[in-house]
Amino acid sequence: MLFLPTMKRIRNFCIIAHIDHGKSTLADRLLEFTGTVSAKDSQNQVLDDMELERERGITIKSHAIQMEYEYNDENYILNLIDTPGHVDFSYEVSRSIAACEGALIVVDATQGIQAQTISNLYKAIENDLEIIPVLNKMDLENAMPDEVKDQIVDLIGCNRDEIIEASGKTGYGIERILETIIKTVPHPVGNQNAPLQALIFDSVFNSYRGIIAYFRIFNGGIKKGDFVKFVNTEKEYHADEIGVLKLNREPRKTLNTGDVGYIISGIKTSKEVKVGDTITHVDRPCQNIIEGFEDVKPMLFAGIYPVDADDYEELRNSIEKLQLNDASLTFIPESSAALGFGFRCGFLGLLHMEIIQERLDREFNMNVITTVPNVSYKVVSNKDEISEVHNPSGLPDQKYIRHIEEPYIVAQIISKSAYIGQVMKLCIDKRGTLKNQIYLTSDRVEVTFEMPLGEIVFDFYDKLKSISKGYASFDYYQSDYKKADLVKLDILLNGESVDALSTLIHRENAYDFGRRMCVKLKELIPRQQFDIAIQAAISAKIIARETIKAVRKDVTAKCYGGDITRKRKLLEKQKKGKKRMRQVGNVEVPQQAFLAVLKLD
Repeated sequence: MLFLPTMKRIRNFCIIAHIDHGKSTLADRLLEFTGTVSAKDSQNQVLDDMELERERGITIKSHAIQMEYEYNDENYILNLIDTPGHVDFSYEVSRSIAACEGALIVVDATQGIQAQTISNLYKAIENDLEIIPVLNKMDLENAMPDEVKDQIVDLIGCNRDEIIEASGKTGYGIERILETIIKTVPHPVGNQNAPLQALIFDSVFNSYRGIIAYFRIFNGGIKKGDFVKFVNTEKEYHADEIGVLKLNREPRKTLNTGDVGYIISGIKTSKEVKVGDTITHVDRPCQNIIEGFEDVKPMLFAGIYPVDADDYEELRNSIEKLQLNDASLTFIPESSAALGFGFRCGFLGLLHMEIIQERLDREFNMNVITTVPNVSYKVVSNKDEISEVHNPSGLPDQKYIRHIEEPYIVAQIISKSAYIGQVMKLCIDKRGTLKNQIYLTSDRVEVTFEMPLGEIVFDFYDKLKSISKGYASFDYYQSDYKKADLVKLDILLNGESVDALSTLIHRENAYDFGRRMCVKLKELIPRQQFDIAIQAAISAKIIARETIKAVRKDVTAKCYGGDITRKRKLLEKQKKGKKRMRQVGNVEVPQQAFLAVLKLD
């Protein structure tokens, strides 16, 4: 058997694809074909190890795994760094791409190129990755290989014969994919004798070992027991254990340039590990840190509060542990009159928010209430001071505000031409402006809209999927802030404002939204012994009202016949009691009420 130097035998690559294009299934076949996963350990979506990922059939976390493959009598090491496909997890994709030299771009032969594939492909091209196009799901009867190949050639500019036909289900084309990775993806380049320079691309929390950081070495090497430092946080540690990521972690004595591995050094607090940080030696540090990593900017903000106020500290610990595993989650403490102490968290989108809420419940047993999500606004005061507001209750009085600016996005939607009229109507209803319209093929159209981010955070994605029967794909990026006629809509229960249900909304939509909120809350709030008035108000003006009637005992049941004044006297007495009760009564808002606001149709 020939023997090449270690670095020449390493290939680091990732798989990028739109959600549900068969990326995880293709990864399963690669792992089986290279013998990384034995038949005993084999299961569908091996890399999606979170219960939630399996249930929803989506990848939420990026995963790394090492495969070994023999080609032309030479043993190669292939490091696969898996990536999520949903728009809300695009930050995970950017981290995976930074640690690789090549990317498989997987396209579903039945659906063609989708919006998310295009945006992830641009990220890969910006990082100078070698692109290998793969046409997946070729075993299906409704596959359209010729048509989809034309789309791929138009997008990437490759030759038709470079596109690999494959099927993640049957294993067809897997061998060719592995050969192409070895032949076309460049091996890592770096100086083995230079000071250690490694990029942290992920981290996980283990309750016994502390924080485990996953890294890729660009220069130098690391040995077990070395004294290392994390450049950005300026913390120093001993490398208690280093190793490679097979199906399970496998310890090694040394790791060299080009290797992907993990380090355990007994780190207990989450703030000490930042994804995108550089690891180097304390006694021989590298001159420059690895570029290209920025702090992620949340698109969406919502308050997360413990149902039981005593769980506040526990909730803080749970969110900190989640943040380790998901660097795009940000949080700061806040308090609310209705819900007590909690946290204002920043998310990348609605799915991201839903996933975090689910993970808090499943992984940490935290019962939480989430407030109405909103985006961040810029408020320009009469003195021309600009402040950022993430929460409607943080809005100054209307008399001090000159104007409010809201964030706008550029949205790219790819759909079948049959549904384009409904898609356009949906975007225009959401205050969108059409920027561009391109026919990719005779029956696939790409439309570009500029629209306010605040309009898409509620139900835009669900509505888009339902009107296009699941065919439309959607991707967006933030453009800039624009002046908007926004008002603060308050919900009052018996004249008391519930700050957790307040929203900032465009004046045109305020009346309709306020009325729907009142109707929905009337269904959800249980009846009390007294009347409850539910009102929607803009500053002092009430714009909608519903009343929940009191549960009342029939006090006149014992009056058989007799004078009407007897009944009237009993009813008056009951009325006074109800009035007194209303003054001291407290209205409990159930958790479903906070969630129902998100699902208003």
